[in-house]
Amino acid sequence: MSNADNRSQFWALYLTRFAEGFGFITLLTLLPTYINTLDPQATTVLGVTVSAGFVIGMYTTGFTLAQTVAVVPLAWAGDRFDKRRVLLVVLAIGAAVYALFPIVDSSGSFVLIRALQGVAVTGASLMTLSIVGQIADVGTRADKIGKANAASFAASIVGSLSAGAIYDAVGFGPIFTVITVLMVLAWVIVWGVLDHDPTRTEGFPFTDLAFNRKIVSITAFRAQYAFAVTMVRTWVPIYAGTEMASGGLAVGATAVAVTVTIEKATNMVGQLFTGRLSDGYGRSLFVFAGGGAYGLVAICIPFAPALGTALGTDVTLPFLGELPPAYLPLVAFSGLLGVADSFREPASMALFADEGTDEGGVASSFGIRELVWRPGSVAGPLIAGWLMVEVSMASVFHVGGAFALTGVLAFLAMLARDHGRAALTTW
Repeated sequence: MSNADNRSQFWALYLTRFAEGFGFITLLTLLPTYINTLDPQATTVLGVTVSAGFVIGMYTTGFTLAQTVAVVPLAWAGDRFDKRRVLLVVLAIGAAVYALFPIVDSSGSFVLIRALQGVAVTGASLMTLSIVGQIADVGTRADKIGKANAASFAASIVGSLSAGAIYDAVGFGPIFTVITVLMVLAWVIVWGVLDHDPTRTEGFPFTDLAFNRKIVSITAFRAQYAFAVTMVRTWVPIYAGTEMASGGLAVGATAVAVTVTIEKATNMVGQLFTGRLSDGYGRSLFVFAGGGAYGLVAICIPFAPALGTALGTDVTLPFLGELPPAYLPLVAFSGLLGVADSFREPASMALFADEGTDEGGVASSFGIRELVWRPGSVAGPLIAGWLMVEVSMASVFHVGGAFALTGVLAFLAMLARDHGRAALTTW
C-alpha cells in the first residue's frame, strides 16, 4: 500500500472520530435544554411509581448502560468479521439516530434514542481506534492514536461552544441536520477510502487477553484512574459554577465553559506530539508520568483560592465578568490536567493496540479497556457527590487525585515485580 493510500485511510478515521465526538458533545451540551423542554414527570411502570428524578437520571444512564452492553458484542464482531463493515453499520445507525432526535416528544422516546446513540458512539469509537491501531506501524501507533484523539477533542471543543448558540438561534432541527450530514459524510468516505479488513479471529479473544501480562498491569492502573478522571473532570466545572455556599466559585456559564474547554484544548494539542514521544521512549513511562501528574494537579486544585489571593487574580474580563481570585488559577490547573492526560492517553491506547494486534484481537483489547473504565465512571460521581455534600468541595479533588496516585503506584509495583529496576523503560 502506498503512503498516500495509507494517509487517506487515517484521515478517513480521523474524520469519523470528529463526527462521533461532535454528536456526543452536542447532545451532552443540550441535555439541560431537553430536560426543560420535555419536563419529565413521575410515572407508573408495571405498577411501580418512577420518580421524575429517576427519569431525568435515565437520560444519561440509558446512554451509559447501552454503551456497557454494546462493548462485548461489538468488539467481538470487529475481531470476528470485517471491522470496516462493522464501522459502516454503526455509522449508519448514528446517522439515523441523530436524524430522529428532532422528533423526540417524550422522555421515553428520548431515553430510547439516547440508548441507540450509546451503541453508535461506542461502536464508532471501538472500530476507529482498533483500525488505527491495526493499520499503523508498530513504531507509530501512539502517534496515530494521539492524532485520532485530537480529532475527537477538536469536535468536543467546537460542539460544546457552538451547540447552545445554534440552538438559541435556530432550534433543535438544524443542529441535528449538521450532525447527520457529518455522519453520512463519514460513512461515504469510510466506504470509499478504507480498505477491507483481512484479519479474522476465531473464538473469543477476550478470554486470552484478560490474562495478558501487560493488559493486567495497565488494568491495575486504569481501574483506579477511572475514578480519578471521572470525579475530577466532572467536578472542575461544578466547582467553578456552584454557589459559594456549596464551596464553589459561582462564576457564570461562559466562565464555566472556559474551564472545560481549556482542559480539552491542552489535551488535544498535547496528543499531537506526545504519542510520537511514547512511540520513541516507551508506553509504561508515559502512563506512569501522565497518571501521576494528573493526580498531583488534582490534589492542588483546592489551593486555587490561596494561590489566587497571593497573586491578586481577582479581575474583571470581557465576556466573563467579575471573577474571584481562585478562577484563573483553576483555569490553569484545568489546562495542566489536559497536559498530564495527553501524556497518558495515547500511550495507554497504543499498549492495548499493541497487545490486541499481536494476539489477533485488537477490537477485543479496546473492549477490555472500555469495560475496565465503567465501574469508576459510574461510581466516581456518586462518591464525589457524597464528598461534596458531607465533607467538602476540596475533598472531591483530594480523593480523586489519590485514586490516580494509588493507580500509578499499583502499576509501578506490578512492573517492578516483572521487570525489576527497568520497570518503566521495558515497554
